[in-house]
Amino acid sequence: MKSVKWPILAATLTFTAALFAAAPADAQTKIIRWGDVVGGSHPSVAMIDRVGKTVKEKSQGRVEIQSFPGGQIGNSRDMIEAVANGIQQVVTEGAANFGQWVPSISVVEAPYIWRDADHLVKAMNGPIGEEMNKQLVEKRGMRILGTTYYGTRHLTTSKKEVKAVADMQGFKLRVPENDVFRAMAESWGAKPTPMAFGELYLALSQNLVDGQENPLPTIQAGKFPEVQKYLVLTGHIITPRLVVINEAFWKGLPAADQKIVKDALDEGIAWQNAEIVKAEASLVDTFTKAGMTVIKPDVEAFRKATLAVVPAKFEATWGKGTWERIQAVK
Repeated sequence: MKSVKWPILAATLTFTAALFAAAPADAQTKIIRWGDVVGGSHPSVAMIDRVGKTVKEKSQGRVEIQSFPGGQIGNSRDMIEAVANGIQQVVTEGAANFGQWVPSISVVEAPYIWRDADHLVKAMNGPIGEEMNKQLVEKRGMRILGTTYYGTRHLTTSKKEVKAVADMQGFKLRVPENDVFRAMAESWGAKPTPMAFGELYLALSQNLVDGQENPLPTIQAGKFPEVQKYLVLTGHIITPRLVVINEAFWKGLPAADQKIVKDALDEGIAWQNAEIVKAEASLVDTFTKAGMTVIKPDVEAFRKATLAVVPAKFEATWGKGTWERIQAVK
């Protein structure tokens, strides 16, 4: 190893130690470090600040939330591990990314499983969500505090017009780092390319991948219209994201402060969800005005290709009958 790298390594270690090990000035203050890979002006980020302000006021400074958006303290897997280990207290992440600890939980981010956002919220706030939460607490010491509506995911491409699933043959599609998204891409004939969100803009700008898929507000927050020509309205996944806290930390909060945090989060999630819905209503026009070409593809072809493969492939992982239970929620 060249000696020139040592100062960089030392600086990184010093920053990490200062970030996670430094004690608060007031020993009575409980610090919640809340991370998110999404950055910019995204409602998910604004929600953290909103909740933090309320919690600090209502707890009279006993609890303080520190926001770390934009992957500042790690990628998705890094932050989930940090929360599980108690180094970080809270993370907002896609449900499927918790599947390595609770395999059945990845079903809630499966393609074409939800009828609409209300269907998602009812299922996650009912017995199905409670069962998943219990497993996550028992297996990895993390608790789901709330479920947010992240938006409906659509495809964007750099050069290729995609009007039917057949157009995806050999397409290098960036997907999040989990098996459900890989299987979905493969069912379309695409070549899934798992990649951290923080690396995506550069990869698109350098044509390392042919395109990506995300909800409209995330496409905007990531500035992807700058490096993508086509927006393809596939609507393939209605995405829930989970706000997850370290269980030991949560149990260490007095009941009164738990209530303050939970009430503030519930209000924050309701606000964030409304902002996402509002943004989705206008962003197609925004992207069109920015120069993107909007395509309405043969969605049923995408749906059929996916449902012919994905549910059967993951039935053992999700649990026999889980897909049907979710479909039955009214």
